[in-house]
Amino acid sequence: MAYTPFDLSGKVVLVTGGNGGIGLGMARACAQAGANIAIWGTNADKNAKALDALKSDGANAFAYKVDVSDEAAVIKGVADTLSDLGRIDSMFANAGIGAGARSFLEMDTEQYRKVLSVNLDGVFFTLRETAKHMVERAKAGDPGGSLIGVASLAAIEGAARNQHYAATKGAVTAMIRGVAVEFARYGIRANSILPGWIATDMTAGAQALPAFTEKVIPRVPMRRWGEPEDFGGMAIYLASDASKFHTGDMFVIDGGYAIF
Repeated sequence: MAYTPFDLSGKVVLVTGGNGGIGLGMARACAQAGANIAIWGTNADKNAKALDALKSDGANAFAYKVDVSDEAAVIKGVADTLSDLGRIDSMFANAGIGAGARSFLEMDTEQYRKVLSVNLDGVFFTLRETAKHMVERAKAGDPGGSLIGVASLAAIEGAARNQHYAATKGAVTAMIRGVAVEFARYGIRANSILPGWIATDMTAGAQALPAFTEKVIPRVPMRRWGEPEDFGGMAIYLASDASKFHTGDMFVIDGGYAIF
C-alpha cells in the first residue's frame, strides 16, 4: 500500500505574501501536491500573475488583495477565503518587508514602525484570525490545522543595520511557540521557517552587489543563493498529515550558512 500522508488533495492552504518569492514557491508546491490555494498580496498585478501560475499547475486557486498590517483587512480576508474555499487547513504567514538602514543610529521611528506593522502585527492578526477558525472547526468535531510563521535567520543571528527586521522575526518565532502550546489540544500545530539568503525581490539589492556575491554567498556551504522552490518540500510537509505530531519547531533553510 502506498504511503500517502504528503497528499494535500482536499486541503486548503492560505499563503500571505503568496504572489511572489518564497510565498509563491510554497503555494505552487502545495498546489502541485493537490491543495486548493488562497494567496494574499497587496499588488493586484502580481496577484493576477501568481494566480495564472497556480492555475497552470491545475490548482483551484483564489487571490485576494490584503494588507496584513490592516487588522480589518485581515479579518475580511479570512472571511472571504472561507466563503470561497470553505475552510483553511494550513496558513503560511509569509508576508513581510525589509528595510535596512545605513546604521542603527540612523534608523528612524517611522521606518521602525512600518517594519513592525507588516512583519509582526500582520503575522499576529493573521495567526489570530486563522486560529479562531481552526479552533471553531475543532470544537465542531473537525480538529487539526497547521500554522506557519515565515521568519528569517535574522531571528537567531546578529543582524547589523537590520535590528527592526530582526526583532520582528525573533518575535514571530516566540509567538509561534506560544500558539503551538496553547492550541495543541485542538490538533493544531504551529512551526516557523527561517530562510537564509534567498534570491527574491526583497534581496534584489544584495544580489546586484558584486562584493556581496563575492564575499557572502561563498560562505554558504552549498555555494549558491537559495531559490523559492527550495521551500516547496518543507511547505508540503508542514501542510500535510506527515507533520501531524510536529509542533513548536524552527526549520532553518539556508544551505548550511548558519552552521558554517
